[in-house]
Amino acid sequence: MDFWEHEREFYAQGYTAVAGVDEAGRGPLAGPVCAAAVILPRELLIEGLNDSKKLTEKKREALFDIIRQKAVAYSVAFASHEEIDELNILNATYLAMNRAIAGLSARPDMTIIDGNRAGGIEYPNVTLVGGDGKSANVAAASILAKVTRDRLMCEMAEKYPGYGFEKHKGYGTREHYEALRRLGPSEIHRVTFLRKIH
Repeated sequence: MDFWEHEREFYAQGYTAVAGVDEAGRGPLAGPVCAAAVILPRELLIEGLNDSKKLTEKKREALFDIIRQKAVAYSVAFASHEEIDELNILNATYLAMNRAIAGLSARPDMTIIDGNRAGGIEYPNVTLVGGDGKSANVAAASILAKVTRDRLMCEMAEKYPGYGFEKHKGYGTREHYEALRRLGPSEIHRVTFLRKIH
């Protein structure tokens, strides 16, 4: 797998700073959606870099530190559960991604967005389905977003005990649904995601 194939095509066209952008937390019933944008040094090979979903938590945590040390620039941003309820999850994801790109210390002239939709992205972009397993920058962004959000949900578990956020990170597991029936929603639950629960 050549993790630099897509970036190389842009460098060949004259682009100089290509960022990868990905999100974590579109599906959960609680908490924010988190997006990250990363610009790695060209052709940098990071041992074990891959789509965050294919890595163990321990491996993600180790790569999280390496990516932050080696990146030319990186930025992580959120859209809150209130913004998700107000805007819908797709638009809230765009909001988080735009915030992450805006937060980069080096301005990218092209961004690779993981997925097949980028209608709300305010920066020059291309979409790449499965980008977190095909592009070094997108894979790096997927890890930063996932680890950051998981850590936040572990903090939320202490603030809102009983829901098991430290285990499922807000996703709709059986344990989570049972906690919702028992406790009702917490302050960080996405109201629009709970309408399907009876």
